[in-house]
This record gives sequence, structure tokens and C-alpha cells, in this order.
Amino acid sequence: MWRFLAYLLAAGAGSAIGLGSALWMAGLLPGANTMAFGNVDVRGWRSDFAIGSEAADPYTRARVARYGLLALAKSEAVYFTRATDEDGEPLREACTYRLSGGAMPAGWWSVTLYDGASMLPANSDGALSIDASRAGAGAWEAVIAAQRPEGADHWISSRNAATFDLTLRLYMPEPAVIETPTTALVPPRIERMTCGDAP
Repeated sequence: MWRFLAYLLAAGAGSAIGLGSALWMAGLLPGANTMAFGNVDVRGWRSDFAIGSEAADPYTRARVARYGLLALAKSEAVYFTRATDEDGEPLREACTYRLSGGAMPAGWWSVTLYDGASMLPANSDGALSIDASRAGAGAWEAVIAAQRPEGADHWISSRNAATFDLTLRLYMPEPAVIETPTTALVPPRIERMTCGDAP
């Protein structure tokens, strides 16, 4: 009898842990942000190089299905996500940030802002990203803020985003990005300028 109860308890615990981890990895539990981590970290920008590959495990496939990623092969596109500024603080709508960078080791690139649910914020500003076409070939910068700052050439709107993250997409990346990402890629910096709720 005790052995049967022990088996029943083990089966129940295993099922609970398995279901809980699957829901967390798929982003279906409150507070889960499955796009902000991975097996590659380049100066705070994280990626999972299993996305889009045959080696993707069931959890990775669940994330791709949940968030509707195109999930191209690594030779075609790699994705990096960051949810914190240079001081390690979460990115928030109440703050204004300077996003700056330079040429990227890819045929084309973009940086797009997503809200805490990994969706585009519900606003009509038409300013949710910056890309290689707009930034040009050399050094560039953009301001991330809920309202367009006066005189800003490039603006990414965080209005209605609450706590958000940024996704860097590198299309047709140079082979070194995949082989040695920490040395081949210099990702954009995210510097906090002001916070509207600061005392």
C-alpha cells in the first residue's frame, strides 16, 4: 500500500513539475518572459541559437509556436533580446533611453520594441523599431520614449509598453556571429537618460 502511494506521489509531482515547466517555457504563466534568455549572451543581449534549427528541443519549439517567430535558420537570421539597460535595470515606459550602435555584421538588421507580453505595444505612433535602412552605414542612435522628443532624428515609441524588451534581428549574419558571437558582435547600448517617475 505504501509503495503504491509513493509511486502515486512521485507520478503526481513529476506531472506537476513537467506541466509547470512547459507552461513557463511557453510563456503561459504570469511573469514568464521566455524571449529574454538563451544559451548565448553578448553584453546583455541574449539569444537561443537552437531557434530555427533541427536541434531545437520541445521547450524551444513551444516558445517559437507561442510567440509566432518566423524562426529562420541561423545562417539566415539570428535574434537577440534584451530587457535591461546598461545598469541592469528593467526597461520601462516611464523612462527615456538612448539606444546607440554602429555597423552590424549582417546583411541587414533591425531593433524592435515589444511589451511585457512580447507583443507590439498598442499605440498608433508608427515608431516601434529602427533598422539598417534608416540608421545608415555608420554610428547611429535612437531615443526610446513614450513621447517623441524634440529634435530626435530616430525615435522608438514605448507608449503603452509598460515593462518592455528589445529584439535585435540580424539577417544574413556573417559566419563569425554564429561561430564566436561574443567577439564578432558589438550590440547596441541602452543607456537610461531620465525617468518620469523619479523623485
